[in-house]
Amino acid sequence: MHDWHGLVSRFITNLNAPMSISVLIVEDEPVIATDIEMTLTGADYTVVGIAYSSTKALDLLHRFRPDIVLLDIAIKGDKDGIDIAAIINDKYKVPFIYITSFADRETLERAKATLPYGYIVKPFKDKDIISAIEMAIYRHATDHNRQFPSIKDIASLVPLTAGEYNVMQCVWEGNTNQQVTEKLNISLNTVKTHLKSIFTKLEVGSRSAAIAAIRNMK
Repeated sequence: MHDWHGLVSRFITNLNAPMSISVLIVEDEPVIATDIEMTLTGADYTVVGIAYSSTKALDLLHRFRPDIVLLDIAIKGDKDGIDIAAIINDKYKVPFIYITSFADRETLERAKATLPYGYIVKPFKDKDIISAIEMAIYRHATDHNRQFPSIKDIASLVPLTAGEYNVMQCVWEGNTNQQVTEKLNISLNTVKTHLKSIFTKLEVGSRSAAIAAIRNMK
């Protein structure tokens, strides 16, 4: 027998859930921080705040519990970005990506020890940020053994067709559009058509936001 009350409750919860990935920017250069924020909001991410110091970073982490953190190494305060990363690993368990102008061996060794999900050296392009976040979200889900829900579970909340389900599963696994075409033996136009329909049904505007929406269903 179906638990209709449970299904309705999950559906209402999903409607009220944030439909994009939440990001905290820790960057002490206001111009760069604003540029990153504009890039992220333009790509359908939710920026929960910008921290210019270690104190503010810790405050925003506690208040908003973001899905991912973009973390500069050289920030104001009694802690640097690598110190903040250690706290994230210990307390918050969310992925973080270093964005920094520091690329010397000593800094890299300290940074590697915190097991970041990415390392972007300034200056960078907008697409570098987006690609790094998508890979980080995928890797984090994989590291924590988050399985893509069954087509039956998804169908209880959003009516994806079999083709759309297969494409979304490939996206969840971190495949590019071209890789999806090869994996499913369908055309690139078909992949794009399915993605457009998926985004409409999930009420999102990007691959990352679609992943977040599916994750919020579970």
